Amino acid sequence: MTMGLIRDNAFPAVAGISFEQDGSVLTVRLCSADGNLMTMEMCDALTDVLVSPPDDVHVMILAAEGHAFCLGRERTAATPEDLPGEVRRLVAVNEALASTRLVTIARVHGPAAGFGVGLAAVCDVAVATRDAGLSFPEVRINLAPALVLAWLPHMVGRRAAFWLTASGAAVSGDEAVRIGLLNEVADDVETLDAVIAEKVAVLLAAQPRVHTEIRAMLRSVASLSEHQSYELASDRLVLGSLRRLHAAKE
Repeated sequence: MTMGLIRDNAFPAVAGISFEQDGSVLTVRLCSADGNLMTMEMCDALTDVLVSPPDDVHVMILAAEGHAFCLGRERTAATPEDLPGEVRRLVAVNEALASTRLVTIARVHGPAAGFGVGLAAVCDVAVATRDAGLSFPEVRINLAPALVLAWLPHMVGRRAAFWLTASGAAVSGDEAVRIGLLNEVADDVETLDAVIAEKVAVLLAAQPRVHTEIRAMLRSVASLSEHQSYELASDRLVLGSLRRLHAAKE
C-alpha cells in the first residue's frame, strides 16, 4: 500500500531516499546507512513516485550514494502476521517499476545484492561500473529468494537463475551484461555518468508516448504465445500508424 504523498509535484519526504527533478528527468537517490538497505518506507516512497510521477517527467534515474548501490532490504517483520504486509510492499515496488509510464535507468556504481539487484535489473536500462558485483546472497541465511525468482529466469534463463540464487556467488559487471542483468558497463564512475547522460539524451529525443507504448507491448507479449503476440502487434501497429497519419494531417 502506497502513501499517496505526491500532490502538486511534492515528493515524499522519507529518510534514506531523495528525489530531485531537473526538467523532464527525475533522479531518485538511495542514501541510507548500511549499504543503502531499502526500508519499507523507502519502498513505499519509490512506489508512490513510480505510480504517480509528475506530469512533465519522462525519464527516472535510480542512483545511490556511498560505496554500494543497494545491498538489499531491511527485514523488519517481527511476527508471522507482519510478513504478508511486508511482502506486499516489496512486490508493489517491482510492479510499479514494470508498469510506470516513466522510462527507468539504474546507475549502479558499486555492489548490489538481493533486492538491490532486482531494483536495477527491473529498470528499463541498467548500467554499472565494471567492478560492481551483483549477487543474491539469500541462500546464506537459508532463504530461497522467491520474489527474485518471479522475474530472474525470464531475464537470464533457468540455469543462470538457479546458479545465481543457489550459490549466492557475485557476478562482475561484464558477466552481468553477458547474461542479461545489465545493458552496459563503464570503466569507472566518471565514465558511468557519461554513459548515463548519453542514454538520457537519446531517450529524451523521443516522445514519451512512444516509450510508454513500447513498455506496454513488452509487458503484454511476455505471457503470450508467438501467434498471440503477432495478433497483438498487428493491432497495435495499425493503431499507432493511424495515430501518426492523423497527427501528420493536423
